[in-house]
Amino acid sequence: MERKFVICIRSDDEDLQTGKVYRVLPDEFAAREGYIRVVDESGEDYLYPAAYFVPIALPREAEQALFAPTPSLA
Repeated sequence: MERKFVICIRSDDEDLQTGKVYRVLPDEFAAREGYIRVVDESGEDYLYPAAYFVPIALPREAEQALFAPTPSLA
């Protein structure tokens, strides 16, 4: 599965940060309606207007860093 990423260029929502990279989840219905599904600051996926984002390509190393498991603090 190809991972897609976007950068937020506008936000009217506290769960999005302008300038931050977000992962896009496939949602064909949302795309037809002008929305995209992203995993936001809450850690959940929600629909947002596509105009809030610009698609970007990340090097493989950057993708791996974004999805690396976080070490436990035990």
